Parts: sequence; C-alpha cells; structure tokens
Amino acid sequence: MLTEFREFIMRGNVMDLAVGVIIGGAFTTIVKSLTTNLINPILGLVVGKVDLSSIILTIGPARFKVGLFLNDIINFLIIAFVVFLLIKGLKKVQTLGHHEAETEAEPEPTQTELYLKEIRDLLAEQDKQA
Repeated sequence: MLTEFREFIMRGNVMDLAVGVIIGGAFTTIVKSLTTNLINPILGLVVGKVDLSSIILTIGPARFKVGLFLNDIINFLIIAFVVFLLIKGLKKVQTLGHHEAETEAEPEPTQTELYLKEIRDLLAEQDKQA
C-alpha cells in the first residue's frame, strides 16, 4: 500500500498539481496585496473612502460588510484576468507548435495520388470543352 501511495505521489500530474497549488496560493497573496495597497486607495479616491473594507451597511441588527465583498470581487477579477491571459498565451504557443509540426509532417503525395490528380484535371478540361 505504501508503494502504491509513493507511485501515486511521484506521478507527474500530482507533482504539477502540487506546484500549481503552491504558486496559486502565493499568487493569491500578491493579488490581495495589490488590491489592498494599490487598487483600493485609487477606488477610495473616487468613492470618497480610502479603505473599502470599512464600508459596512447596517440594517437593524444585521451588518453587511460590502467593502470586504468588493475587495473579494476585485481579487477574483484580477486572478481571472491573469488566468485568461495565461491560457490565451498557452493556446497561442500550442497552436504555433502544432502548426510547425503539421507543416513538417506533411508527406509527399504518392505516385497513385499524382495520377489521380492528373485524371481529375483532364476530366475537368473535358467538361469545360463540352
């Protein structure tokens, strides 16, 4: 059982996932800092408050922390945009690599294919003359 677990952990996909989770956590911290330290003050100038997290809507005994929710929305949008850019870049790289491989792998036509093309062209000429 321990051997199977070790083989499972050492698979490339599991290791890639672990690295992705660690980098994602670090990236989330950076985005949160960007939102808190740079974007919120800019938005605060427009809204009139420097700290969006202090925006609280109180209705009776209920307190709605609207500012914290806005911070989370901003964080989500930044992360989603960066992921979008990463995927778009990866697709472009994959498309370029696929196109190059496709161009290189295109085989020469066989003699039979060349004969069939000649026959097709001759038949097309006969149709034009008729």
